[in-house]
Amino acid sequence: MEMTKDLLRVTETEGRGRALVAAQPLKGGQIVLRDSPILIYSALPLISPSLHPYCNHCFKTLKQPQPQAAGSSAFVCPWCSHHAFCSSNCLSSALSYYHSPWVCQALRRLRDSPSPLSDQPLERQVQARFLIAAYNLAIVSQSNFQMLLSLQGQPDDSTAADTTAAAHFLHYLISSLCAPPPALQEQQLFSAELSAALLAKDKLNAFGLMEPFSETSQRSSRAYAIYPKASFFNHDCLPNACRFDYVDADGDRNTDMVIRMIHDVPAGREICLSYFPVNQSYSSRQRTLAEDYGFACQCDRCKVEANWSDNEENIEGEEEAEGMDEDQDQEMEAASESEPESGSDIEEAQAQMESDFPHAYFFLSFMCNRTNCWGTLAPLPPKDDGTPSNVMECNVCGNLKKDEEISDHGHDGLSIDG
Repeated sequence: MEMTKDLLRVTETEGRGRALVAAQPLKGGQIVLRDSPILIYSALPLISPSLHPYCNHCFKTLKQPQPQAAGSSAFVCPWCSHHAFCSSNCLSSALSYYHSPWVCQALRRLRDSPSPLSDQPLERQVQARFLIAAYNLAIVSQSNFQMLLSLQGQPDDSTAADTTAAAHFLHYLISSLCAPPPALQEQQLFSAELSAALLAKDKLNAFGLMEPFSETSQRSSRAYAIYPKASFFNHDCLPNACRFDYVDADGDRNTDMVIRMIHDVPAGREICLSYFPVNQSYSSRQRTLAEDYGFACQCDRCKVEANWSDNEENIEGEEEAEGMDEDQDQEMEAASESEPESGSDIEEAQAQMESDFPHAYFFLSFMCNRTNCWGTLAPLPPKDDGTPSNVMECNVCGNLKKDEEISDHGHDGLSIDG
């Protein structure tokens, strides 16, 4: 975990809990955090007829999804033959950490037919993966497990019943099929109550590592990861920083998260990320935040768009209300696609759009307009001499934008998630 010295400081904010604020003026493109996960686990179905296309340790895309194929470079778990790895190093590291003998046995028994999870939703299968990974963390790294427990997240009144029910079901299932190692039982680190607390922390703090970008299909998460410092960033619907990850990049630490500034901010300003693509409508954003994070957003953008929502409620019929959301998205899309050519044109366009749509300049300047992307643009890091970069990088598709042009080559296959 690396937080550039003296750039950010942790503080308590009223109504928002812990937060990260700028300890000094920050420039667009500055890297303010590079964080490694303390826990990572697959987001794909536990019960699957075929091997998954990602390494089960570093989660890079496997060049050969089927390790049995002739000439395949993938390596398979010697205990279960169901988990594939991209290299001997990943296989060796996994067997001593993320994919320990107990993890392998527990996953195998949950997966084997007839599986007790076969009639459960995908969410329950992924929760089972998380709990097994979390309890394994208590065995292989007590310090990281305590760090996980220190993160914010408790079942709230609206979700407590569901979380408790899921925790009790999965706790009984795991304990009956694969007894926890003695180390967990001796330290009393295996209970339904602790499982419920862990599930709540996972829901509030897990970041998705996304599948490769495609212009023709919706991306899903390939894995989920818990980042101890990145979990301190609060949400804003018009963020001033965004996350970059390069899961399919060559080399080590490919699951690290990099936080870069989108634009300049003064000292004392809270640094916020958006927990989802910024093009979502007001009603969609509020619904997601309430269901997944347990709060209602009151950022500047939401305060403006709440008035639009009030007008929306006066329209009879759900279809018409949804139409309002679609119109809102079209306004954002139009803002991102209409790019002025000169400085004076930009100023005139900004003044006009701010009168019609108060936050249009953000979408014009910092939203990628590539088909099916809706990623956020941030400058590349400043040069060694401190000179700011005039090249913008999309944190979803990896495209580069310079002089109002979009480079379609991206970053040679780097998968970047927003």
